[in-house]
Amino acid sequence: MSLEDIKKRTVLDPDGREIEIDPLKDYYCAATPDMKMEHHKSSAWVIEKFANWARSESLWILAFGTGCGAIEMRPLMTPKYDAYRFGIQWRATPRQSNVFIISGYMSIKTLKRAIRAYEQMPSPKYVLGLGSCTINGGMYWDSYNTINRLDHYMPVDVYVVGCMPRPESILSGFDKLKQLIKEGKGEGAAKYATDFKWYKKNQKQIIKDWDMPDYNW
Repeated sequence: MSLEDIKKRTVLDPDGREIEIDPLKDYYCAATPDMKMEHHKSSAWVIEKFANWARSESLWILAFGTGCGAIEMRPLMTPKYDAYRFGIQWRATPRQSNVFIISGYMSIKTLKRAIRAYEQMPSPKYVLGLGSCTINGGMYWDSYNTINRLDHYMPVDVYVVGCMPRPESILSGFDKLKQLIKEGKGEGAAKYATDFKWYKKNQKQIIKDWDMPDYNW
């Protein structure tokens, strides 16, 4: 790591806002989410409608393959499906992403990292749950080290059924997400802030080695 890597810098979030990154301090923060801040709604209806349209056409996915369904992400980048034509693209860091795809099977250890990554994403942000594993645990429903209800640990905007969903199904899920965002119903981040204590209680019940602040943003 060089001195350049730890210098403060300004970057753009998926909404086009400038945010300051401090690598030495930004990994953790003691501040809990504020429900009012997570809505990002304008007082003018026309402006808000335009903003939601723009958000729906610019979905930046966090490149974090949490389960076996991550293999289905690769075909979406190919010319056959070409997700980029729908405004869908991948980003390497949580700070520059607004969509988190939980790609099926997730162990408790992975959930801990997923929570950290989700909380570092700027709002508004959205979650897609892929496959039966995120809904009811799938074939791992009675496993001691996997989760079986993703929406008990982080808000889920859209579930895509299948084991695993084909690229066509995932694109259909994105169409549904786009519709929710345009209608102003993509409020997962606000729900997380509203029910913050409930989510944390559920998270801590299964993550025994909780060694991070209650909120990581």
